[in-house]
Amino acid sequence: MRDPRDHDEESLHRIKALPKVELHLHIEGAAPPAFIRGLAQEKKVRLDGVFAEDGTYEYRDFVHFLQTYEAATSVLRSPEDYARLTRAVLEECAQNGVIYAETFISPDFCGGGDLGAWREYLHAMQEAADAAERDMGITLRGIVTCVRHFGPEVAKKSALCAAETAGEWITGFGMGGDENKGEQRDFAYSFDMAREAGLRLTTHAGEWRGPQEVRNAIEHLGVERIGHGVRAIEDLALVDLIAEKGITLEVCPGSNVQLGVYPKLSAHPIQKLRARGAKVTISTDDPPFFHSTMVQEYENLARTFGWEEEDFTEIAKTSANAAFCSADTREALLKRLESA
Repeated sequence: MRDPRDHDEESLHRIKALPKVELHLHIEGAAPPAFIRGLAQEKKVRLDGVFAEDGTYEYRDFVHFLQTYEAATSVLRSPEDYARLTRAVLEECAQNGVIYAETFISPDFCGGGDLGAWREYLHAMQEAADAAERDMGITLRGIVTCVRHFGPEVAKKSALCAAETAGEWITGFGMGGDENKGEQRDFAYSFDMAREAGLRLTTHAGEWRGPQEVRNAIEHLGVERIGHGVRAIEDLALVDLIAEKGITLEVCPGSNVQLGVYPKLSAHPIQKLRARGAKVTISTDDPPFFHSTMVQEYENLARTFGWEEEDFTEIAKTSANAAFCSADTREALLKRLESA
């Protein structure tokens, strides 16, 4: 680690060029705005209030962001749409040096929770991912997510879809949505169903609610990863528990700053969490919504905290070891990171 002022353009170039592993990426939230606009025009759908004058996504706050997200998602209506989306997202990821990604996929948006329809959507996305791996060298795995603000009963349908399609490509189960709706324990049945199917578990916690929400996720859902989890820094005993249990935090610094969880990157606790022994990873969350890419995340962290190539390589290896993938895939990832 160096003084951030000591980073020259050559060292930043090397850092930005490093191979990257991303564990926290919402597939609809990663849709390039031009892709959604084009799809809306094809289908003759009006998307009022979704885009700003400059063509980017527009929202006022977190709740409005969720509404914009769901409005943009409304034009994705078929397995073919999701296949095209998968390709577009992976092209963006690959351009940013991502060699492995995991994406959150919700049956609520892919067939309305119907298992038969879900299988069709899943097949289309997996075919697109396989083609991208062949053409671009990027590997994708899917994490089925229930949507918290849709409620526990709807979540059970998502968990059933996840359990029935668990395997080499669908490897995890999690929960996203509005953290201020309901409690983690309300979704224990769905997480138990996914666990029994052999799926690995993660959930969003500690982004909007405080450290107790992270503790609840660990105690009530038994997850091995936490989406965000940054508010844990407000309870150092909890951070120590996270480190002791080896729980990995899917940290999305740019997202947290853009949505106002922290006023600026220098106030973000990622460095303090890491120094305390917590396993931290780096992701973009919903990159075009938050005007971010993995390259920009790396550059901003290097400039702000003085991280060097070794720091980012270590974090990428942490991500690979925490990935919800097979041992063979993990070994191949680690070899690629080591060779770089």
